[in-house]
Amino acid sequence: MEQIKTVGVAGCGTMGAGIAIVCARAGFRTRVFDKREHAVQQARKQTEAFLRKSVERGKLAADKLPAIMSNWLGTTQLADLADCDIVIEAVFEDLKVKHDLFTALHPLCGEHTIFASNTSTISITEIAGGSGRADRFVGMHFCLPAQLMKLVEMSPGLNTSEASLRRAWAFCEALGQKPVRTQDSPGFILNYFLIPFNNDAIRLVEQGVAEPADIDRAIKTALGYPMGPLELLDLIGMDTQRLLCDAMAGLTNEPRAACPPLVKRMIAAGHLGRKSGRGFHLYQDTKMYGA
Repeated sequence: MEQIKTVGVAGCGTMGAGIAIVCARAGFRTRVFDKREHAVQQARKQTEAFLRKSVERGKLAADKLPAIMSNWLGTTQLADLADCDIVIEAVFEDLKVKHDLFTALHPLCGEHTIFASNTSTISITEIAGGSGRADRFVGMHFCLPAQLMKLVEMSPGLNTSEASLRRAWAFCEALGQKPVRTQDSPGFILNYFLIPFNNDAIRLVEQGVAEPADIDRAIKTALGYPMGPLELLDLIGMDTQRLLCDAMAGLTNEPRAACPPLVKRMIAAGHLGRKSGRGFHLYQDTKMYGA
């Protein structure tokens, strides 16, 4: 089995930045792509701040920080991912956007390169169908926040070869993550439950049942969750939540998966969550979660 040494991460949003930390921290050469220069620069600043906080908290040896940051290379040129052994896509939950990315990547990358998608709702088989290498394509859904959570849902498409899945699985374990195998089914395991659950919390706010802080406090206290649903939604971002809801509801026709009207109003008001400084809660800065 050919060893993976160089990793490409396409997309510098919340998920992409977190996945890049996981890869660089595990010792892999990590190329982080986004067509937006400011997004690349922000992701690097957030990454360094997160790692420095990890050092302060005694979770990372200070002498490891320079090596991790030297593994992290940001770029706005897709061609810089050409020599990667695996490319993990972490862009918008939009099938066309994902197809456009992989269509551009396919002729650049070597035959050995595995393509992976961090999608949480869209069919792996459908995404792979537009990649040019459906046999070397796998779903790798990291949990938010990726830099803190260990679980990765590994989902083969209908045409994914067992050899490709084994290679991606071994890579996932080398990252220090804990993979679980799922079928190519809407929402896989986590989001099948989580999207409707989070929407229910939003509807409690819409109906005036309780304030966001009290809903989060109740869930954390009673169920032992480290983060309340509305805190998590602020981390995900309202714009991303809307895309997730639209994709999930379209696939399942599940009423609880439909996007609540409050989310659309918050997007219109610019209350996107942590990244805008305001969502269901207020934030003093836009640092990466855990930093």
